[in-house]
Amino acid sequence: MMTPRAHAPARRAGKPDTAAQAEADALRAEREAMLRDIAAEVAWTREEIGKAALDERVMAALAKVPRELFVPALERRFAFANGPLPIGHGQTISQPFIVALMTDLLEPRPDSIILEIGTGSGYQSAVLAELADKVYSVEIIAALAVEARERLARLGYDNVFIRHGDGHQGWAEHAPYDGIIVTAAAPHIPPALLEQLKPGGRLVIPVGQPGEIQQLKVLSKHADGTFSERNVLRVAFVPMTSALR
Repeated sequence: MMTPRAHAPARRAGKPDTAAQAEADALRAEREAMLRDIAAEVAWTREEIGKAALDERVMAALAKVPRELFVPALERRFAFANGPLPIGHGQTISQPFIVALMTDLLEPRPDSIILEIGTGSGYQSAVLAELADKVYSVEIIAALAVEARERLARLGYDNVFIRHGDGHQGWAEHAPYDGIIVTAAAPHIPPALLEQLKPGGRLVIPVGQPGEIQQLKVLSKHADGTFSERNVLRVAFVPMTSALR
C-alpha cells in the first residue's frame, strides 16, 4: 500500500507549480516546432521519398517520445533541432526527420516484430515501440547498450529488448522479423539481415562508405525469397562497425 511522502511540499489547492508548468509548455512548443520541421522537410523531399506526408501514427509517436531524455545533458537545448547530435562513443542520434522517415518507410503495424541494428541512445527504439508489438535491438558498443536498456526501462518501454552484439549477424533467435531497420551505414547489406526478414517484410538501411554518398534504401522481401530494392534519399550516417566494444 502506498503511503503519503512525508517530504512532499504542501501546495495550495488550485495553485500549480508554475516553474514545472513553464518547462512543460516550453518542451511542448519545441516538440511542436520539431514536428513542423519534419513536415517541411517531407514536403521539400517529396519527389525523392515518394510522398507528401508521413503516416499520422509515425508523427504521433514522434510527438509522444521525450527526445530530450535521449540526448546527453549538454545537448538537451538542441534536442528538438532538426539535425543529428552526438551521444558519445563516436555515435549520434539521428535527426528527427530521418528517424520519422525511416520509421515510415518500415511501415510497422501494432502486431509487428521489429529488429533494429544500432540501438544508440534508444530513441529510435522508443519510437518503434510506440508503433509495434516488440522491438529487438542490437548495439555493438556495450556502454550504449547498458545505458539505453536502463533509460528505456525507466520510461516504461517494456517491449524493447536490447542485446550487445554485432549487428551484421542480426538476432537470429527471434527471426523472422516483419521489419528490420539499420541506423548506421553499411558498405554492403549484411546477408544475415536478408535471411532474417520475413516474406512481406521490409528492410530500411543506409548503404555506402563513410564520407561518401550513402543511399537510404528500402528492400521488400517477396514470398519466393527474392527482393525488390528502392533508393529513397541521399544520407550521411556513422559507419556500421563489426568489432565488439
